Amino acid sequence: MLGPLHAQITGREVRLAGPRQAKMLAALLVDANNLVAMERLVAVMWDGKAPATAVRQVQDALSGLRRNLAACGAPGSLISTRRGGYQIHLAPDQLDLLEFDHERHLAERHTAPFETAVALRRALTCWRGNALVDISSRVLEVDAARLNEKRAATHKLCLSIELDLGHHREVIEELTALLREHPYDEQVAEHLMVALYRCGRQGEALQVYERLRRTLAGELGVDPTPPIQALHLRILAADPALAAPVPASGPSDTRPASPGTAATEPVMAMPVRQLPLDVPDFVGRADVLAEVARLLDGTAPNRAPVAVIVGGPGVGKSSLVTHAARLASATFPDGQLYLDLAGTSDEPRDPAQMLAEALRALSIAGSAIPNGLSERAALYRSLLADRRMLVVLDDAGHADQVLPLLPGADGCAVLITSRALLTQLPGARHIDLDVLTPAEARELFTGIVGRRRVEQEPAEADAILDCCGNLPLAIRIAGAKLTGRPAWSLAVLRERIEDESRRLAELRIGDLSVRASVELSLRLLPADAVRALSLLGLLGPYTLPGWVVGPLLDRFDAEEVLDTLVDASLVRLTATDTIGQPRYRLHDLIRTCAVEIAAQLPVADKRDAIVRVLSAWLDLAGRGTDRLPAGLLAAAPGSAPRLSLPDTVVDRLMADPVGWFDAERDTLLGAVKLAVDWGLDELAWELAAGPATYYDHRCLYQDWEHGHRLALEAAEAAGNMRGASVLLRGLGQLHIYRDEFDAATRTLQSSLGLCQDGQDKRGAALSMAMLSTVSRVQGRYDEAADRIEQALALAVGEGDRHLEAHLFCSMAVMRLMQGELDEAESWFSEALRQARALDDGHRVAVVLRRFSRLHDRRGDPDEALRCLWQALATFEELADERCAAYTLLEVGRVYAGRHDRDRASPALERAADVFHRHGDRHDEAACWQLIGDLDAAAGFHDLARRHRERAQRLWQTIGDMHLTRTAPPPSSP
Repeated sequence: MLGPLHAQITGREVRLAGPRQAKMLAALLVDANNLVAMERLVAVMWDGKAPATAVRQVQDALSGLRRNLAACGAPGSLISTRRGGYQIHLAPDQLDLLEFDHERHLAERHTAPFETAVALRRALTCWRGNALVDISSRVLEVDAARLNEKRAATHKLCLSIELDLGHHREVIEELTALLREHPYDEQVAEHLMVALYRCGRQGEALQVYERLRRTLAGELGVDPTPPIQALHLRILAADPALAAPVPASGPSDTRPASPGTAATEPVMAMPVRQLPLDVPDFVGRADVLAEVARLLDGTAPNRAPVAVIVGGPGVGKSSLVTHAARLASATFPDGQLYLDLAGTSDEPRDPAQMLAEALRALSIAGSAIPNGLSERAALYRSLLADRRMLVVLDDAGHADQVLPLLPGADGCAVLITSRALLTQLPGARHIDLDVLTPAEARELFTGIVGRRRVEQEPAEADAILDCCGNLPLAIRIAGAKLTGRPAWSLAVLRERIEDESRRLAELRIGDLSVRASVELSLRLLPADAVRALSLLGLLGPYTLPGWVVGPLLDRFDAEEVLDTLVDASLVRLTATDTIGQPRYRLHDLIRTCAVEIAAQLPVADKRDAIVRVLSAWLDLAGRGTDRLPAGLLAAAPGSAPRLSLPDTVVDRLMADPVGWFDAERDTLLGAVKLAVDWGLDELAWELAAGPATYYDHRCLYQDWEHGHRLALEAAEAAGNMRGASVLLRGLGQLHIYRDEFDAATRTLQSSLGLCQDGQDKRGAALSMAMLSTVSRVQGRYDEAADRIEQALALAVGEGDRHLEAHLFCSMAVMRLMQGELDEAESWFSEALRQARALDDGHRVAVVLRRFSRLHDRRGDPDEALRCLWQALATFEELADERCAAYTLLEVGRVYAGRHDRDRASPALERAADVFHRHGDRHDEAACWQLIGDLDAAAGFHDLARRHRERAQRLWQTIGDMHLTRTAPPPSSP
């Protein structure tokens, strides 16, 4: 892959079937021996919007790739399927990228320059051109650019070492080509100038500088940097120190010294050792400690001289940095300097004052300390220039406080703690520190309280840690309280901190207080950020999209306010969801603080803010439902307010409506609960009913029921007849899907009564239509037909053409089941015409699926299958898993009628799997009964018995044992 993509196995070239397989293989190879997530593979395959069948197409491409590899002799384990994606397994000598990385690693381990150069040369031979040059994918182009940069860096390092070894004549040609490829690279130009000068080609060396100067000035508007300007002057002056070293023809134990390098380094008489005492019971943080150690390692390729540990109040930043600094102290023999910047205090320390303190630690005192900030900073940098020191800057408030304290020496490193992101620091690496893991939190708590007390009350210990939110400061306070009160049981403390309204008051001992720690951050915030935080606390313990801050503050330009809270580590950016929205969350204790602050606001202000946010949720849910396949569960809008976000925001969120609903599942249920808690019954029922089409599409029955029951209780308590009728109807449909037909009848009749009392004719038609489904499934065909006629009359009167098309299809099914085939055909044809006139592809597919039964009854299975395959393609394109399963059940029935077991059984098994996952026991049983009948006809009697018994067990659970002796009626909608 380090060049055009090429694969061969035991000398045989692997032929890839088209660009998709090539992209698939390239994506796996870039992350060889690591899991490649399905989401990444979809992004690689489709640079733009992926189709609804993207996952299935990736699976197909992967299967084809496996077949092609196996045909050339690849083992079946070469590409393994893992949870969430795939992984290719290769040894270093089986992939040029792995071999390249291996040789680079060997080069880093060598101490002799000659051996290092040889290893780097071996690494460079792995390349055949630019990486993945023949693969067209914007996602992979980023990886290819990264690999090409790594190649260039390796090449430059190799040529630099060879130049130091005296091979200046040999490297000129490669340096010239490299500079042509990277015309702005001053390091390459510098090496080429030195090489030419050492070959006696002083004029050409000066020409290289002049070309570089003109290029930078003409194209970038900048001058060459001081180091290469200085080299230019040295060449003009024929500096003897630039003379070539003695060429090295073999291994050497030491790198040749650069001209002018001192023979010895200064030695400090008394190294500075200012680090605070280590935390004796420090636990966990292994990954973060390893990352800090890597950043401080002077031999590591990605070393950062400045590392910033960022985290919220009480998360343990200072403890971690102290511990990490002590672990790395041996790497900095000239000492460790510690400065507390007090950035979150009432009086943050002035950097000039901090520099004076640092200079005194470095043995500069009295009048020797300059007066000005810049002069102190210059002296400080000069003193550290030849030393290897670690500087720890604790509790930094902002970048301006830190910049003067940064040493300029390569041998030094800086560790900084801050509650705010310090993005203005050049070259700094930020490490985001979160709360402890549950295991780490328990280990810390046990170490403070004692193992015996924790083992005596393990459940109470878990409850205390849950109340502390695994925040180290809170755990230390809770542990200290218990340590100072040995007679207390853990249950006593748990009871005292379980109540959120008392929790912050209880989490205080001596000078330690969670509330005080959070308040230090709040004092630094502008008023609108504090208000936003307090209102965010009212929204509950959910991960939220960033747009909610706008409605809370009644303004749509609130991004900067949210950024302020994130930068202050009071709101945590937790992830990016499936549609690309950043998600934010408040730690539970910070949320408790926010709620306390909000208590000071007028109730009307808080209520207005809540209404605005819920109105925006409702508007988005409605827009998302409008973009889904048309369904009959979407209720007409009530009287709840709707707040529209800016068009650009709405368009971005609604580009993938199903993805938006997927991302907001928990928050939509949280919105229903919030509306109920604030007594907003109209908003509550609309927010619960709004996603019903999505719940139906995704078969999310638990979410569906939870939201509807929450809102139903509020609507009934408020006497909201319209809301109650809609919610009861939604629950009735849910009972039908779960084969709970008695409960469905009671619920739908209640809904129908409320609709009739409230003159809601469309609602009455929907409830009556659903009751007809119950009648049909339970075999009361005349009653079902009568209910359909009543519903149809109401739908026609209301002008609801979608419901009318649905009811025409329902009546066609009834006539078919009553044996009136010609009349059924008339109803089906009209239903199909209406669905097509409405441009409702989903409804067309439903009618075709049901129409197939008529064709099959008339002895035309080919036409039945044509209808079914057309319907299945639509359902799969729309990712409607349940309707696809109903269609597969019908496919299985048609093939069963033709005694084609080989085609019928796979379709029926796929359908049964979907019905099982969705709790549809009625149709799952129908699948296994048919499979059992096919097994018996084929002579597989034991298999037939097992499958029929499985069907009987399912029917027994829903009280339909009679169905084992008769063909079951369809329950599909």
